[in-house]
Amino acid sequence: MSRNTLSEARTKIVATVGPACEDEAILAELVIHGVDIFRINAAHGTQADFARVMGKIQRVREVTGFPVGVLLDLAGPKIRLGKLLLDPLEVDVGSELTFVRGDVSGSPTELTSNYVKLVDELKLGDPVMLADGMISMQVVEKQRDRVRCLVSVRGTIRSKQGINLPGTSLSVSSMRPEDVSNALWAAKNDVDFISLSFVRSAQDVSSLKNLLASMDAQALVIAKIEKREALECLEDIVDAADGVMVARGDLGVEIDVADTPVAQKRIIQVCRERLKPVIVATQMLESMHHNRRPTRAEASDVANAILDGADACMLSGETAIGDFPVITVDTMNRIMHSTEKLLKTQPQDAKTRFFSRVHPITSAVTHNAANIAEAIGAKLVVVASRTGGTAWVKAKQRNYIPTLGVSDSDHTLRRMCLFWGIMPHKVKNLDNPEALFNEVTQWAVQRGMLEAGDRVVYVTGTGLINNTHNLLVVHEVPKTA
Repeated sequence: MSRNTLSEARTKIVATVGPACEDEAILAELVIHGVDIFRINAAHGTQADFARVMGKIQRVREVTGFPVGVLLDLAGPKIRLGKLLLDPLEVDVGSELTFVRGDVSGSPTELTSNYVKLVDELKLGDPVMLADGMISMQVVEKQRDRVRCLVSVRGTIRSKQGINLPGTSLSVSSMRPEDVSNALWAAKNDVDFISLSFVRSAQDVSSLKNLLASMDAQALVIAKIEKREALECLEDIVDAADGVMVARGDLGVEIDVADTPVAQKRIIQVCRERLKPVIVATQMLESMHHNRRPTRAEASDVANAILDGADACMLSGETAIGDFPVITVDTMNRIMHSTEKLLKTQPQDAKTRFFSRVHPITSAVTHNAANIAEAIGAKLVVVASRTGGTAWVKAKQRNYIPTLGVSDSDHTLRRMCLFWGIMPHKVKNLDNPEALFNEVTQWAVQRGMLEAGDRVVYVTGTGLINNTHNLLVVHEVPKTA
């Protein structure tokens, strides 16, 4: 099993692992059909479960030959209902429900939560939403140990459903003890990306990064934007994070659903300006939980995220618990291929973009490599990268000549799986330019990706300037290759 890395979509696919796709054969098929990163949702399962999935993913890497990345999604301070006395509970408009202190309900209409300060921090007039916004209530009376709410949108309540409090400022920490434990587990088990839920400030991101730094972990921290407070200090959060996820599920409840599309576009634009990868997530192909085809609106949703500049799109329940995980991934891949044809006709940014993660010389050389490749009709750009920084810069140029990100580090290759348009490939001769040219040429010719006379642009280093890519070489495939 293998996939043709030079013809795949530039936009990356993140797929959530769950019961529907946890079989190794299905995971391998998902990779072949375009999955670049597997997401493990820490809200469901234990560290023993995570370890079992990681073992399967490692074997899938060996079977497919593709260095698929892994993202551990920390649950964060998600506020949930406790156990209901009557489960499920149907509520109508005008019904009254009461949040009580503690974890025991005295009647079917009394609700508890996993957040012990909820009763203290709710105020008169505060909106309360349950079940991802399907049920709306408002606080109409507050007493010392109970808060009475009036239902304004009917629905069905079940135990452990999420509670959203749009506009309410909570004192809950950004990371619960379970999140800290799971982050430490990820640091010890070579997880590539860790996403932090319900980020409210840049300090939340810094806290996680400091924790990982204490473990010498290399995982990139992805800040999930799903709170109103996060939008208010978005630029600072993007600066602090390694990447961002537009988590539209809770975001669409925390703010007016009518504002969500505009918020998404703003988040993507800020990430593009600051050269940070951005993932668009939640309900992208929601109807494919049980259908083989998406709705037209869903296909347009994926396409618009790509046109706005998303580096990756994420599938959640569609692959975790859906009936057609492989078909869903294949469908998203086809939408990406079709949409990216339009992107090819859009003008590219002609200005060199400098990035704090790499030397200014590296940024300049990488930028001009793409220009030279277009001018000479090169078939391939090859970026050598020890940590992924150079490939990161190249990804943000949005150049359409196929780009191979080469490294001798497995971790760096898996990191590249989030970078738009970068196809990761492992090499042995990273530090010897001539040997690198020969190794890549032989590999590409054997697979029919290159032929005699094709031109390849390489970005690498001479070694004269430490940690700098200062060498740009145009290589023509010889007839004897």
